[in-house]
Amino acid sequence: MKHLDIYIDGASKGNPGHAGVGVVICRDGEVIKNISAYIGKATNNFAEYSALIYALEEALILKADSLKVYTDSQLLCRQLKREYKIKSENIIGLYQQALRLVSAFQRVDFQDIPREQNCGADKLATKAVKAALAAR
Repeated sequence: MKHLDIYIDGASKGNPGHAGVGVVICRDGEVIKNISAYIGKATNNFAEYSALIYALEEALILKADSLKVYTDSQLLCRQLKREYKIKSENIIGLYQQALRLVSAFQRVDFQDIPREQNCGADKLATKAVKAALAAR
């Protein structure tokens, strides 16, 4: 079984504001892929879900069977574990897309972690926003 550990984060400067996603993908404790992408203007929650979708799509490309997804978004984590309902209309489509992608794996676990333990993904998300703003 091919297992990956994935750290995700979304950043929004203003809420909504300029937003980016950061993803760190690890195999056996080694970073194998970093993703940093600007996604335009969005809320922080939209950016968090976008980061998850980027991560799941990349994990499919890498032919993973099993994932552990780490996020500092307690809201996203609890929504995906079906502990919280989704009330935001602009998130429902992303949530459904994420669930479709999750179904392609044998196992996906979501873990809510403190922000300090997610600094790699956080830096990548912030870097994407800063780069986009600097290019203007």
